[in-house]
Amino acid sequence: MAQPPGLFARRGALKLLDAVLRRGETLEQAEHAALRDIRKGPDKALAVALANEALRWMVDLDALIDSATKNPLPEDAKPRMVLRLMLAGWLRLDTPPHAVIATGLPLLSGGPRRLAHGVFSTLSKRGMRLPDAPGLPAEVALRWADRSAAVAAGLTQPPEVDLALKDPAATDEWQAKLGGVSLMPGHVRVPRGTAIEQLPGYAEGAWWVQDLAAQLPARLLGAGEGKHLLDLCAAPGGKTLALVANGWKVTALDISKRRLGMLKDNLKRTGLKASPVRADALQWEPKHQYDAILLDAPCSATGTCRRHPDVLHRIGARQIAEMADLQAALVMRACQWLKPGGTLLYAVCSMEPEEGEAQVQRIALTPSAIAPSELPSGLEPSPQGWLRTDPGMLAESGGLDGFFIARFTA
Repeated sequence: MAQPPGLFARRGALKLLDAVLRRGETLEQAEHAALRDIRKGPDKALAVALANEALRWMVDLDALIDSATKNPLPEDAKPRMVLRLMLAGWLRLDTPPHAVIATGLPLLSGGPRRLAHGVFSTLSKRGMRLPDAPGLPAEVALRWADRSAAVAAGLTQPPEVDLALKDPAATDEWQAKLGGVSLMPGHVRVPRGTAIEQLPGYAEGAWWVQDLAAQLPARLLGAGEGKHLLDLCAAPGGKTLALVANGWKVTALDISKRRLGMLKDNLKRTGLKASPVRADALQWEPKHQYDAILLDAPCSATGTCRRHPDVLHRIGARQIAEMADLQAALVMRACQWLKPGGTLLYAVCSMEPEEGEAQVQRIALTPSAIAPSELPSGLEPSPQGWLRTDPGMLAESGGLDGFFIARFTA
């Protein structure tokens, strides 16, 4: 019997959900094993889109499911998992209800299939809709407190694609060639779904993919003028590329062989030169001190929730505490490697104060306040001269990731 079109994608999406919610894997980590039997590009893309939308809207999807069942299903029950995907396909990807049923119910058998059919039919007949913005898991909403509503409003859609230009002076030229919009010199935003490798400028290395917020740390270090900079935890290399393009002599250190390979590939494509080093920053010792150090520290990555909604469900107090301990150790070492008068820039793509504000309050260097003139229009530094961004900011222009950035002088 022929399988309904799209069934393989649903099976893959179910495996992705299981990997994230039961095993705590990232979607990126789970993709290879979960989708290895799916050869067609569109099916893979659909599986990832379904899993992403189910995770992005899971609080609200679960509320719909619970409204149509007498007894709440366990959080990890397979019928609940399948219903999340069915509802995400219907309410987020505009899949007709009959196609949702045809591709969703074969994932179940027996009583669970009848249950899922009944719940979905009830909800579809009611003409249910999702709210304007996704609900956040209770623990996340509690952690983010008064920022929760604004952040949630920035999570309604997957983000568009930000490009960082090798030559900021050519922003107008590349904006026209790429058919995008620019929110600051050296930045162009193009619609999501764009085939990156087919865009003008890719082959010649005129730009690289990097979220607008992630472009800011390197910019806040200014022109290098041939001075030496250590880019700690550098891979996959977006900040290294920007620093080299702005005149720094960069040592790019990272512990991951795979990610350092990506950095080297990016250097080759763009024609930029840096000195990659594979090492553990907690063990490595430099041969000399540096004029500047950029520490984009390993973190919970909760600031990337609009593009990686799995972090909303994987990350909790334990992971945040572990990352904060690692960040504190890295900061302590980095401060020792600065020349007198040198600059340390600390950044994390995290929404958690334990990884941002609490970290920098312990840094025994002189704060170097970020000025409003250094930032894109619509962003403002804090009274302390730090920068905190979140996905609810610049929403009218497509938003940006959550970041914390602070700058210091030795």
